[in-house]
Amino acid sequence: MRSVRKRWTVCTISLLLIFYKTKEITRTEERQEAALAGDGVLSLSRSMINSSDKIIQKSGSSIFQHAAEGWKINSSLVIEIRKNILQFLDAERDVSVVKSSFKPGDVIHYVLDRRRTLNISQDLHSLLPEVSPMKNRRFKTCAVVGNSGVLLKSGCGKEIDSHDFVIRCNLAPVVEYAADVGTKSDFITMNPSVVQRAFGGFRNESDREKFVRRLSMLNDSVLWIPAFMVKGGEKHVEWVNALILKNKLKVRTAYPSLRLIHAVRGYWLTNKVHIKRPSTGLLMYTLATRFCDEIHLYGFWPFPKDLLGKPVKYHYYDDLKYRYFSNASPHRMPLEFKTLYVLHNRGALKLTTGKCIQQ
Repeated sequence: MRSVRKRWTVCTISLLLIFYKTKEITRTEERQEAALAGDGVLSLSRSMINSSDKIIQKSGSSIFQHAAEGWKINSSLVIEIRKNILQFLDAERDVSVVKSSFKPGDVIHYVLDRRRTLNISQDLHSLLPEVSPMKNRRFKTCAVVGNSGVLLKSGCGKEIDSHDFVIRCNLAPVVEYAADVGTKSDFITMNPSVVQRAFGGFRNESDREKFVRRLSMLNDSVLWIPAFMVKGGEKHVEWVNALILKNKLKVRTAYPSLRLIHAVRGYWLTNKVHIKRPSTGLLMYTLATRFCDEIHLYGFWPFPKDLLGKPVKYHYYDDLKYRYFSNASPHRMPLEFKTLYVLHNRGALKLTTGKCIQQ
């Protein structure tokens, strides 16, 4: 009896230690993120990715003057990061499931909600690629374009379009903002929620026509739809698939593998970046390391104000509000940004947050 009581006491103490350690980690991360929230000031702590380099705390607009002559690629680090990521995932394979992965009628569990299931429909199966849409593809320079309002008045459109491969997020509009965001689109993500938010849930014919016009601009681009993440958007996915088939739109659809988001999160957690769920921007950067020798990021700015204290819209194209530091958010975008900034300083990627220099 005494032995059992002793073991129980040891287990209780162990659980309490784990609990308090977890709380301390959470408080530390909150302090790190709080340091990023100041008006007009961005403070950066030590590297979150196994770097011993110290980042000097700065303030004012000079911190993000990313002129071409002020940044130089570190090719050996780019190769090292690619090799490390390949230990967790192979983006060429995980960027999309293929036809041989499923057959119509198969039932799968949602990636982030294992209690819920999805039936693979005939339309969905018919749009699965035969092989990875990124198979054997390699590019010298790539642009990953986020949707922050920091892009407005940046004049980055021509520079973005000059890259060999351009990745865009969530089917953002481009034509009316071309001077700042460009129009070239080779790989475009589209969360199912975009159907409701930007295209009225396809409630009427004009909404459907607007969506078809947007997709018709993509021609042979890859449309990347995370259809298997959470329940709730399956009807939107089916409507999208039906419109693509009905209008014979020339887009190459892709649907991320069931393991992708966990593999990406695992890579960053192993490198001490404690994210809940990677944002679309971080997912795209992680995938791009497989295909791109040089990666340039635009439209990444997860703060409500710029360094001069001026308001910055969450999206450059709408007035949607977002609480960047809310614990209710599935993403930790300020922490992601800090990590990307460290990578910029080390030459692994180029992060542009201001105006582009016109060549």
